[in-house]
Amino acid sequence: MSQFKDREKAFESNFKREEELKFKIVARRNKLLGLWAAQQLSLEGDAANVYAKEVVVSDFDEPGDDDVLRKVLGDLEGKSIETSEHLVRKEMERLMSVARDEVMSEN
Repeated sequence: MSQFKDREKAFESNFKREEELKFKIVARRNKLLGLWAAQQLSLEGDAANVYAKEVVVSDFDEPGDDDVLRKVLGDLEGKSIETSEHLVRKEMERLMSVARDEVMSEN
């Protein structure tokens, strides 16, 4: 019985680590996306960092990436910056890879 409990605890511990890693990667991707969008919006310095944080926080509205997409796409369109859902999604995909590399190199 002890062996089963040990395996169960190991599985739970591994699952927890993987979920934390996924969360960090997505949060990093959202920050990078926010910085990318800030550049499109001509924001610099502290204003760009504040905007990037807003993008990260927007991900807590609902599960998935749609809330982040709506925030960034809406802000870009609101400033009449030529963009599309496809373009923002492609940037999200590209930055997911960058974020994964960055987070993995830190661990």
